[in-house]
Amino acid sequence: MLLVEPGLYIGDVATAADVGQLAAPGITHVLTVDTEPPVLPEAIAHLWLPVRDDAGADLLSNLDRCDRFIREAVGTHRGAVLVHCHAGVSRSAAVVTAYLMKTKQLQFQDAYSRLQSIKPDVKMNEDFVNQLLLYEMMGCEVDISSSVYKQYRLQKITEKFPELQGLPQDVFAEDPNAAGVPRNSDALYRCRKCRRCLFHSSSILSHVFGIGVAAFSHKKIAPHLSSGASPEKTKCTSYFIEPVRWMESALLGVMDGQLLCPKCSSKLGSFNWYGDQCSCGRWITPAFQIHKNRVDEVKQLLIPGLHKVVTSGLKSTQ
Repeated sequence: MLLVEPGLYIGDVATAADVGQLAAPGITHVLTVDTEPPVLPEAIAHLWLPVRDDAGADLLSNLDRCDRFIREAVGTHRGAVLVHCHAGVSRSAAVVTAYLMKTKQLQFQDAYSRLQSIKPDVKMNEDFVNQLLLYEMMGCEVDISSSVYKQYRLQKITEKFPELQGLPQDVFAEDPNAAGVPRNSDALYRCRKCRRCLFHSSSILSHVFGIGVAAFSHKKIAPHLSSGASPEKTKCTSYFIEPVRWMESALLGVMDGQLLCPKCSSKLGSFNWYGDQCSCGRWITPAFQIHKNRVDEVKQLLIPGLHKVVTSGLKSTQ
């Protein structure tokens, strides 16, 4: 067991199981990130996260919970907390690094380097590194409404449900056309053919612009090459969105297929759980792609004192 900073220790499962070692520094709280919890004295507060040390594990979703537990231990209770996993090398290192990032306002690499200077053998797996980089992008706050988190969660679901059966219901955004769905000021996107509401602007998952036509050099015919467009002028011709509830029947049990309007059955786009390439060259995984020329954007205004949403105009996406 090593002291990271006042009140915060990192160690392995053997340390957590040794009552004598826990008593010496006055450990009052234990945070376990392992598949099995240790047997602890009743007086010790315990948080157990049954997370495996592999690429499919979701640690990111638990980081805010871990931060609150550690703060409660060293702040509210003025005690000491041991963060441990099986070997004290990867999972516990990721949790402690995230805590340092948030409390010390450090970038990932700086926080990780600080921990490595204290415990040189720490080496978190590559997927945990990527999760902490996402955590940094979100300002060290797990924002479940952000594009970054939504895309991350979809990737984890693809790994967890390879047969794509029994997907969790909260992975689907509410159908804006369904009865009882509250209205908001987000822009709406409608089927250009039948005007059926399809998704809100908050469901669009933004992505970093790709390298343009150079990304399609392996193909005989690259998008926009025939028009002589330069890579700088290549634009995204589709929206990549989170799955919406009206898509559910089309997505279950299959890896890819077409996305059709639930009202008029006109083709809107396609989906692929393995991912697809945007016209800008960026690869998106998984991909729920709606072609911009198949939908129209409707701006909405919430008028104070009125219990309804007023549309402010129709904008063609062509």
